[in-house]
Amino acid sequence: KVPVLILSFFQHALNSGVRRYHVAPVLCQRAKVAMSHFEPNEYINYEKLEKNINIVRKRLDRPLTLSEKIVYGHLDDPAKQEIERGKTYLRLRPDRVAMQDATAQMAMLQFISSGLPKVAVPSTIHCDHLIEAQSGGEKDLRRAKDINQEVYNFLATAGAKYGVGFWKPGSGIIHQIILENYSYPGVMVIGTDSHTPNGGGLGGICIGVGGADAVDVMAGIPWELKCPKVIGVKLTGKLSGWTSPKDVILKVAGILTVKGGTGAIIEYHGPGVDSISCTGMATICNMGAEIGATTSIFPYNARMKKYLGKTGRADIAALADEFKQHLVPDSGCQYDQVIEINLSELKPHINGPFTPDLAHPVSDIGAVAEKEGWPVDIRVGLIGSCTNSSYEDMGRSAAVAKQALAHGLKCKSKFTITPGSEQIRATIERDGYAEVLREVGGLVLANACGPCIGQWDRKDIKKGEKNTIVTSYNRNFTGRNDANPETHAFVTSPEIVTALSIAGTLKFNPETDYLTGADGKKFKLEAPDADELPKLEFDPGQDTYQYPPKDGSGQHVDVSPTSQRLQLLEPFDKWDGKDLEDMLILIKVKGKCTTDHISAAGPWLKFRGHLDNISNNLLIGAINIENGKANSVRNALTQEFGPVPDTARYYKKMGVKWAVIGDENYGEGSSREHAALEPRHLGGRVIITKSFARIHETNLKKQGLLPLTFADPADYNKIHPVDKLSIVGLKDFAPGKPLKCIIKHPNGSQETIMLNHTFNESQIEWFQAGSALNRMKELQQKSS
Repeated sequence: KVPVLILSFFQHALNSGVRRYHVAPVLCQRAKVAMSHFEPNEYINYEKLEKNINIVRKRLDRPLTLSEKIVYGHLDDPAKQEIERGKTYLRLRPDRVAMQDATAQMAMLQFISSGLPKVAVPSTIHCDHLIEAQSGGEKDLRRAKDINQEVYNFLATAGAKYGVGFWKPGSGIIHQIILENYSYPGVMVIGTDSHTPNGGGLGGICIGVGGADAVDVMAGIPWELKCPKVIGVKLTGKLSGWTSPKDVILKVAGILTVKGGTGAIIEYHGPGVDSISCTGMATICNMGAEIGATTSIFPYNARMKKYLGKTGRADIAALADEFKQHLVPDSGCQYDQVIEINLSELKPHINGPFTPDLAHPVSDIGAVAEKEGWPVDIRVGLIGSCTNSSYEDMGRSAAVAKQALAHGLKCKSKFTITPGSEQIRATIERDGYAEVLREVGGLVLANACGPCIGQWDRKDIKKGEKNTIVTSYNRNFTGRNDANPETHAFVTSPEIVTALSIAGTLKFNPETDYLTGADGKKFKLEAPDADELPKLEFDPGQDTYQYPPKDGSGQHVDVSPTSQRLQLLEPFDKWDGKDLEDMLILIKVKGKCTTDHISAAGPWLKFRGHLDNISNNLLIGAINIENGKANSVRNALTQEFGPVPDTARYYKKMGVKWAVIGDENYGEGSSREHAALEPRHLGGRVIITKSFARIHETNLKKQGLLPLTFADPADYNKIHPVDKLSIVGLKDFAPGKPLKCIIKHPNGSQETIMLNHTFNESQIEWFQAGSALNRMKELQQKSS
């Protein structure tokens, strides 16, 4: 596989007899290339990817999409695996695992419970979720290190003991770190955060999962994923002016809605792709989580090669060039659905409030807001987050800010900036972007998630006060950023956030409207232009990485039995072999119920390692259809109304099993498995909905719960909060076989409905064993 001319030269030299040459073995094969310079002994294996792709292509006898190439290229058994999009379950071998600190706690606690000595694949922990935005980067970071010392110490020592790399607080947001150091074309990464698809901007299949899935991969067990459908998004034309990569995904979200991508990979292709920077592609893939997509991906191209070179990975780019045919879709491949977007005609968008798929052109939002009664005055503009915190994003925002400063203006709204990583922070400080953004009125926050996930000690309003914020974040669910249900949050690009913050109102359209300078003269902002990558090399900033030792067996991991932050896990009880009879209904949820509604973030993040404590937020944000209130449900045993967690605890104490009834796309949003662990811990057995979000449905299965859907969605209306439910036929529980639900009404009448499920055989074993972790231990005991 060495280029032909080189082989010919050495063959001639060997045969000439004039002079003897020693041909090193490396010349007879490709040189090994490390997956990351942090893991010099872990190598990219494109040969295996190529071999698997060829096996599958021969079996299917058709052109493959890029998504199929990488997914099927990671099959555990490509020769025998049954493959049918949207139906069969695939057994896969991902290349690595990434965990953020809020979800890593439970993932590592589960891994400890497994009894295994070391992770089987390269894995990392990233401290980004526990830093609250208050005063600014340095102060907030010092405070977080002090408050979270116990958790950080647990994660650092657990990482050292089990062979997991540890990125310290202040290093940056997990997805930016993955893009800078670990993602590459053709890689398969699973991460315990729903925005793991960010890595698709570098041509990888990067999928958000719950902690139990991560434990499977770290344990060396094949990971199961329902064979995804593939939605093609064909991009034509070219981005220009105020239109940014963010507008692509905002437009797609408006088309597909928050559940339109469920069970599918979004694959971008077409001539327009080349007009988007690598970090811009990452932005688009990142927010694919908001349409329910399994992940999103772009084909390998020159923009990715440029980014790899600038981040010190030119060797990976060179290797990817050799295998490029496997890192782009086959000509003539078929998609399950195709959307076409002309980038030359795409206008800047802003989505919201309260849902990320409510799309508006920026030119229309002022009039729409006035018509709907949304506040038009912008209280705070926030740029950054894992979606938009690249060097290019900061440069384009700074370009807007410079124009305002040149005319004597500063932001009318409060304005915050979140760098995506320590490398981005250090580089924008060196190149002057950070200073420009401070001069225009901005506050530079820590390299962390911050307000995007509710880690925001907001002081400028009172809870319940109606107000508007604009962000370059990805989610804008009710109360997500500041725990205020009256905050109307809109998501858009960083440059639009900056322009709107300068104007202070949603009624400003930077493409057409004028601002008045300090001299009284009107001026129009020009469309921002900035380098996608720094002219100089990136400044890495402070060293924030802890390598795992070669042998961590002697490392002690301390979890105090009196800790309020950490708690060792006890195994859930096994299924008793009987039908689930006469279950009470804890709550019948009305409308949208995201993982934020089921297990709130913000101040609750500090309990992510303590299952019993965090269970005190179970479903406190969900709206009870019986009274239209949040966190107020009828206790069927006492007939008194009280908080949801208290009612669940009472049922558990009395030995009564319970169920939850949900609406469409139940569990959309974050990958947090606490939304599945909490109901299981407090005695829940069944969640019945019209439909589920992918990650949450899997998380429920992993913890031994039954996620079921109405065979007829109209049957949602047949169940009332005062009814009792029985799930019958569990002794004959089998893939594809519906289950029967008997509804018992208080007047003594009853009716029967049918419920569907997506369990396969191994997932049924999780239910029977009590959880996927219990089943893993059973298999370990059998094998030993």
